[in-house]
Amino acid sequence: MSHAGLFISFEGIDGSGKSTQARALADALQADGHQVVLTREPGGSPGAEEIRALVLQGDADRWSAETEILLFTAARRDHLERTILPALKAGKVVICDRFADSTRMYQGLSRGDLRGVVDDLHALMIGVEPDLTILIDMDPARSLDRALAQPTQDLRFESFGEDLQRQMRSGFLALAEEFSNRFVVIDGTRGIDDVAHDVQAAVAAHLTS
Repeated sequence: MSHAGLFISFEGIDGSGKSTQARALADALQADGHQVVLTREPGGSPGAEEIRALVLQGDADRWSAETEILLFTAARRDHLERTILPALKAGKVVICDRFADSTRMYQGLSRGDLRGVVDDLHALMIGVEPDLTILIDMDPARSLDRALAQPTQDLRFESFGEDLQRQMRSGFLALAEEFSNRFVVIDGTRGIDDVAHDVQAAVAAHLTS
């Protein structure tokens, strides 16, 4: 789907620092005069935020993977219609903390062999991929410690433990190879400023191309 703006997603396992880097990038681009929409998934629109509370809070076994896929797709569709596409059509830079690649991993890989279901629903109901996906890569044990230390109620997936995070890291790196035309992998174990420098350099290459 063609659009006038630039669509950037951040991906990574929980606690990798992607949310911090998404905010830093938004601030840097705004300082350079770009119109920026910083958003997140699940969420990013009123209806999608309601679904976010359903899927990220509560017991780990609250939903089956199949139900989660449907909920995430519904949230993403509303987010796309109400937030992402209008901003892109207006020529803005959309920075999204997670997008469909997270569903490909968390529901499509980690909780059963459901990647085909995720991709079929994505093609039917979403049909959009980011122009650039920045994967913040980090050791799972370290990132999980970070995630659990954050003051939030949205810890349902962190409660699955380190094994899930290791699966997710491997899966995200495999996705980066599969979609190498849009993925940039950045080492998230360094200082925030060093990571931000590399993120901004990757984005600058897209803004000038």
